[in-house]
Amino acid sequence: MKLLGIAGWSGAGKTTLIEAVLPHLIAAGLRVSTIKHAHKGFELDRPGKDSHRHQAAGAREVLLLGDRGFALLHPFAETEPSLESLLARMEPVDLILIEGFRDYPIPKLEVHRPSLGLAPLWPTRPEIVAAAPMPAPMPAPMPDRVARLDLNLSSQIAAWIATSSAIADWN
Repeated sequence: MKLLGIAGWSGAGKTTLIEAVLPHLIAAGLRVSTIKHAHKGFELDRPGKDSHRHQAAGAREVLLLGDRGFALLHPFAETEPSLESLLARMEPVDLILIEGFRDYPIPKLEVHRPSLGLAPLWPTRPEIVAAAPMPAPMPAPMPDRVARLDLNLSSQIAAWIATSSAIADWN
């Protein structure tokens, strides 16, 4: 399995990029999964619903099964689980795109929008192996270790992802 982080500041377009490249990667024959780290939490289990009632009553985990899939609700007490422990719960695939986990040391593609008024991450983050600025080009010179990609060309970004030797293997 290969891992690639999709990094960037909030509002840069990380989710939009993942949404755009997934069909190309799948069409190329890759089995792809994603992990999304929601820093502000999320609401999957609403108060009053049966699954919420199960958790409130003390269930350690609650698995929700519907007609199109399932979700496992696993609360954690004090520290969030490591990326390794989350990956171990997932089915093996060819590639996992990871949105978030900005500080985790895996190869990352940075989505950067200078209009947000925030500096790019790549100058201080050696794990950034590619950058896709909008608008192109990147506002500062980039070292050779960082591939330059065009955020408007999702098929080319997908081709880079599918063939790049800079993307990490995970056991």
